[in-house]
Amino acid sequence: MITLDNLVASHGRRPAVHHVTGRFAPGSLTAIMGPNGAGKTTLLRTIAGLHPAEEGRVQVAGRIALLPQGATMDRTFPIACRDVVLQGLWSKLGAFRGAGRAELAQADQALGAVGLRDFAARPVGSLSAGQFQRLLFARLLLQDAPVILLDEPFNAVDGKTAADLLAMLHRWHGEGRTIIAVLHDLDLVRREFPETLLLARDPIAWGPTAIALSAENRLRARMMAEHWDAEAERCAAA
Repeated sequence: MITLDNLVASHGRRPAVHHVTGRFAPGSLTAIMGPNGAGKTTLLRTIAGLHPAEEGRVQVAGRIALLPQGATMDRTFPIACRDVVLQGLWSKLGAFRGAGRAELAQADQALGAVGLRDFAARPVGSLSAGQFQRLLFARLLLQDAPVILLDEPFNAVDGKTAADLLAMLHRWHGEGRTIIAVLHDLDLVRREFPETLLLARDPIAWGPTAIALSAENRLRARMMAEHWDAEAERCAAA
């Protein structure tokens, strides 16, 4: 279970996420949606412990695996695909223990599971956007975490890759993992995600997707976004 209690997160003194309270139930499958600049990525990073909470708190039961936006990652570093996947075993191997035969076999099995079986020695920089996203999912497989956070996991990938990755996401959900994904595709969320948090820095709605993404709620989120003050100080809401 993940619980947010009056959570506030900012960039400097500028507002990003305002006073969010609620819970992601164990084994739930939830989309986070909202306008650009709504604080979706900031919220995800705060849950993962990578962005400080200015007020309130986040409580997480279980380990977390985060898939960041692929477009924001440096792919020029000379590293092979298998080594990227092996990063998923960091909590097990640490900084000084090398990967043994068993760990290498795990990495190769994960590469095969995402359709990259023959890519182990391929440099990351040679991959297409879709192949790179598959690679990040292979790393998640090795992390084997009960809580999975995904930031735009289907962005800039072809339809076949998106369908394959979505199927993997549903398998994780079927295993009882808690999954939270930042998404922009309204039709996809309505079709595949039973729960949605609609965010416009403030929480607009959180619950069953059909209710959270009602026309009224989406209009409210859009109107709030149109009136954002980029220079505003953190709000003083209690």
